[in-house]
Amino acid sequence: MQIKDLFYKKKYATIPSASQDRPKRDIPEGLMNKCSKCGTIQYSKELDKNLKVCSSCGHHFRLSAWERIGMTLDDGRLYEYDADLESEDPLTFPGYANKLEQQKKNSGLRDAVITGEGTIGGYPVVVAVMSFDFFSGSMGSVVGEKITRAIEAAMAKSLPILIFSTSGGARMQESILSLMQMAKTSAALAKFQGGGGLFISVFTDPTMGGVSASFASLGDYNLAEPGAVVGFAGRIVIEQTIRQKLPDNFQTAEFNLQHGQLDKVVHRKDMKPTLTKLLDMHTVREGLSHGG
Repeated sequence: MQIKDLFYKKKYATIPSASQDRPKRDIPEGLMNKCSKCGTIQYSKELDKNLKVCSSCGHHFRLSAWERIGMTLDDGRLYEYDADLESEDPLTFPGYANKLEQQKKNSGLRDAVITGEGTIGGYPVVVAVMSFDFFSGSMGSVVGEKITRAIEAAMAKSLPILIFSTSGGARMQESILSLMQMAKTSAALAKFQGGGGLFISVFTDPTMGGVSASFASLGDYNLAEPGAVVGFAGRIVIEQTIRQKLPDNFQTAEFNLQHGQLDKVVHRKDMKPTLTKLLDMHTVREGLSHGG
């Protein structure tokens, strides 16, 4: 035996692991969903059956406008108003026109709110449903115009109006034209409510900025879904301004209820029955109003 044989390295065969032998399975996109609050992974179909509420922690997933309409209106039927209205670029803000087209393509919507009329529990009602899917639900000229027209339609038809809000605030690309919508929608509501009209406002996650500071907070009833963030400025901005640490639940629906900013926090499964009860309370029977 030569000395070099003492240092000869034996070659061993590599045995493929079970994972290497097993063919990879493609999991269809959208089959599962992970809860952003507790991390639980759930089948999308089961989540849909539970109205997109986490079965483990009760977290309310965000809904698109059409999903909420389907859950709220009888048979999901809506006679839509002003479906052809869409935002333009009145101030020729850099890049805004291209972003609008991209938002339309991604969301399938023309703007951040859908308005119309239908029934809830058999009671006719005008509705406006905002969607965070379009420009983070920001309020531009079209959003303000559509909501104002919906309020005026409710007044003309002597119907209650229900608005589901979700928004990051006023749309900065429209500057003062966006901020003007705060006054316009609030003035329309003042006229509507001054004539005895019923306005039910529902805050969903999140409702911030100019929307929370205008029509969303003017309801005869102000309701919110559990955990919805409701406020004007963001938490970080406030903490940096006042140089204080805010409570962990600051700006949640529960915090706002505790401090008198809301009338009730309503679980999604109870939302339609609650709205039906409120509409029933304010229905005129035999010439008498049972509402306030």
